[in-house]
Amino acid sequence: MAAHRKPRQRSLGGNTARTAATIALAGAATTTGLEGTGHAEPQLSPAQVKAKVDKLYQQAEAATEKYSGAKEEADRAQARLDTLRDEAARRTERLNSAREALGSAAAAQYRNGGVDPSVQLLLSSDPGQYLDDAAFAERVDHRQAAAVSRVRAQLREIERLRGAARVELASLKSRQAELRRQKRTITEKLGEARRLLSRLTDGQRAQLTADGDPGRASRSALRGLTPVSAAAAAAHAPNTRAAAALSYAYGKLGSPYVWGATGPDAFDCSGLVQAAYRSAGVSLPRTTYAQIGAGRRVSRSELLPGDLVFFYSGVSHVGIYVGNGQMIHAPNPSAPVRLAPIDQMPFAGATRVV
Repeated sequence: MAAHRKPRQRSLGGNTARTAATIALAGAATTTGLEGTGHAEPQLSPAQVKAKVDKLYQQAEAATEKYSGAKEEADRAQARLDTLRDEAARRTERLNSAREALGSAAAAQYRNGGVDPSVQLLLSSDPGQYLDDAAFAERVDHRQAAAVSRVRAQLREIERLRGAARVELASLKSRQAELRRQKRTITEKLGEARRLLSRLTDGQRAQLTADGDPGRASRSALRGLTPVSAAAAAAHAPNTRAAAALSYAYGKLGSPYVWGATGPDAFDCSGLVQAAYRSAGVSLPRTTYAQIGAGRRVSRSELLPGDLVFFYSGVSHVGIYVGNGQMIHAPNPSAPVRLAPIDQMPFAGATRVV
């Protein structure tokens, strides 16, 4: 009988070892490659960075205009809610006074021989139940019936005010939620723009922000155009209010862009326009999409200094025309209030507000 032999274990030498090593190295290479491609970002040129940043700023500005509109609505809803609550409080005080007067009448009746059953019910812990039953009102004298009628009307009015207040509160909460959504969008877009700009050198960033000149657009943007002076713009304005608005705008050249700001030291695009015309005694809406409807629409060929010029399909940017194809505007967080050609952005329309 042949002896049993243990099967010989194959070593990891030769082809097997080489195969295992190849698989291990391939796996390591694959893992490393996946990690690298999963986290590495393509190297962008300054021009590509600028294009991405400009797009992010435009998206942030559109969200800023929506934020400003939601804030206006929230402020109005809050004011209406406060008014309703104040009126309800005043009505409640009058109701309490009326009930006290009925209480005095009940006391007088008691001294004179008892309290009328209808008055007892009226002064109970649930007078509304009584007031809903007109049969009881007919059992009191004429003066008490009139008092009961007033109390009933006051209760109805208080309930109406409270119902309206509930509606306004719901509207306010909706606007506040919209504010939070738009603020998140703005913060995300601006954060992404800052991250992209941080990848550039100081020199590249300075070039993208108009050669560091705080009062004017970049030399390349104004190439072929003669910058319009404040005096020249005012001289060609259609009236003194437009001239006053232009004077204010020129005085704010170099002021920083801050989203949601309306001055006096920082502005967003619609905030600058609103502040400029406010200084001239003209009240304008807060947002670009409301400002474009605040005056008479004019064509591009009809533009005069002081006209409002709007950009992008969503009407998310605005400037004040100064003449010679130029405007003053608050561009974005990377650039202060400045002169710029209106050809810099997609033209959406123009309005003459005075």
